[in-house]
Amino acid sequence: MLGPVRIAKLVVVGVGLMGASCALALRSAGVVGEVVGVGRSRANLDRALARGAIDKAMTLDQDWTREVAGADIVLIATPVAQYRCVLATLAPALEAGTVVTDAGSTKQDVVRAARETLGRSLPRFVPGHPITGSERSGADAAEATLYVGRQVILTPLPETAPAALARAEEFWTACGARVSRLDPERHDRILAAVSHLPHLLAFLLVAELVSRPDGAEYLGNAGGGFRDFTRIAASSPEMWRDIALANRDALLIEIAAYRDALDALALSIEHRDATAVGALITRATEARKRWGASGIGAVEPADSAP
Repeated sequence: MLGPVRIAKLVVVGVGLMGASCALALRSAGVVGEVVGVGRSRANLDRALARGAIDKAMTLDQDWTREVAGADIVLIATPVAQYRCVLATLAPALEAGTVVTDAGSTKQDVVRAARETLGRSLPRFVPGHPITGSERSGADAAEATLYVGRQVILTPLPETAPAALARAEEFWTACGARVSRLDPERHDRILAAVSHLPHLLAFLLVAELVSRPDGAEYLGNAGGGFRDFTRIAASSPEMWRDIALANRDALLIEIAAYRDALDALALSIEHRDATAVGALITRATEARKRWGASGIGAVEPADSAP
């Protein structure tokens, strides 16, 4: 079993829910020394400082890369649309012993950006995706226990150095996570179905209802089922816009499949086909109960990430 990683210096680029939670988790585990936070918002960085997640704060418009000197690990936890700029800025500052990992919800676009910007440092980049999160965002939403028992998917490249991969696995394990591996393309296809599409459906349902002239009356009569289904529609608009566009191809496939299934359901209801409607509901109910009983993912509040 991997032992806890010891991190003398950690640089977190993007000190929101995911980045700040990671820092708090490592502090709680007693495995990190200095933590430098880098971000766009001075107000959010100040909140991270006040909460003890970071020791030093720098904004992205400052010369933040000088803080990368001596870093054991750099964690990128910004919205994925910012990755190319962050990686390109980071690349010249990376030292031979520094490992870079990330918390982005899409991986093929991240891999492309890394290949085009990191140069000789590419073998020390280990793409990752924590399958956890919340509809809340920012350093105020961070929790030291966010990663405990949750899955982190790593999508190493053929060029990834074994030592860097081992270091990243130790890093995420120290946060309390269970680490697994997937190919980047397979990751994006699976997450399009089980994460990205559900979030967009929740956004779409809420947006459609509130666009109606009497939308307030609909929401005023909504109950717990609607609240549960649409809770994730309170998630970061910027983050989910970026995810939708970054994983466009896989998401379009899933939208088409869902549209076909929805059309089939509409046809069954139109024809008053009780057998077909009942079979669909029964099949889904039984599958959901089995999945819930398995404990896989059942405790995760939301699979939200940058």
